[in-house]
Amino acid sequence: MTAQALDDLPTHRVGPELIARTRPFAQEQLPRSVRYALTTLGVLAMLQAAVVLITFWPLRLVLSVVFGLTIVRGFIIYHDIMHSAMFRGRGALPRVFRAVFKVYGLWVMTPPTIWRESHNYHHAHTSKLVGSSIGSYPIVTTGMWARMKRAQRFAYRAIRHPLTILFGYFTIFLFGMCVAPALRHPRKYWDCWVALALQGALSVLFWKLLGPSGYFFAHLLPLAVSMASGSYLFYAQHNFPGMQLASRESWSYTKAALESSSYMKTGPLMGWFTGNIGYHHVHHMNSAIPFYRLPEAMAEVPELQHPLGVTSLSPREIWRCLKLSIWDPSAHEMRSSY
Repeated sequence: MTAQALDDLPTHRVGPELIARTRPFAQEQLPRSVRYALTTLGVLAMLQAAVVLITFWPLRLVLSVVFGLTIVRGFIIYHDIMHSAMFRGRGALPRVFRAVFKVYGLWVMTPPTIWRESHNYHHAHTSKLVGSSIGSYPIVTTGMWARMKRAQRFAYRAIRHPLTILFGYFTIFLFGMCVAPALRHPRKYWDCWVALALQGALSVLFWKLLGPSGYFFAHLLPLAVSMASGSYLFYAQHNFPGMQLASRESWSYTKAALESSSYMKTGPLMGWFTGNIGYHHVHHMNSAIPFYRLPEAMAEVPELQHPLGVTSLSPREIWRCLKLSIWDPSAHEMRSSY
């Protein structure tokens, strides 16, 4: 596209007009979906086999971490299937991949019932001052904080604490995505019980067949790495310097996508592991865009090229995001202290 042609494009489309501009990129390219799904599953299978068979622990450790990062990519494909961005057709091939990745969702402790419900709500309400914590990390205002009791403040700090994110396998996925909903509505979230049973069965299997070391490197560590990574990615996508919150009256879907969802810059390798989820403002603008078309959408739609929040996985940027704690309405910003 020439500079003159780019200058001629409208640069202030909002609302339905802006969403409509992204719809061409929401067209799935089935051969690409199949290729990316198969290669991801193939890499996962090879890494699992390598971690099981290799006993030299330093190499096993490296492969286990790579395995965990690749699990994140598999989750992004599952995530896109839940959004009907991939394998949305009625044919046998899409149905097979949907079934395979629903099992994948159970393995990574994001059962379809609770994930679809909480995540769809998140997309519809992200960055609202009240209600946006469902399916996301809670955010309270300075006024809310002043009225909270000690136990409520402790719970709020605990949920947003870096250790909660680091140990996301136990805190966010095992408890938050499986145990809590299963106990709250046993019949409604029946697949949470299935996910817990599968996790328990695999743990016993790996322990019995491979011993404590094999269980750790081939099962626990990869899942722990993937879930810590996923927990932080999700945190940084909506908790970053400059992010904005809005009242229900002033909230708009497109504004929330552009001002309350970050663009995380990654290199090609981390972009592969994370399935382009760093283009999160584009994903929130239109969740029907497959992960492999998100960069294309950003490159072609001018309004998506200058997101309010830009982060990275550098230690400095991670710290800048993690230290944010509370929303100050008077300053229209997240504060780093209570």
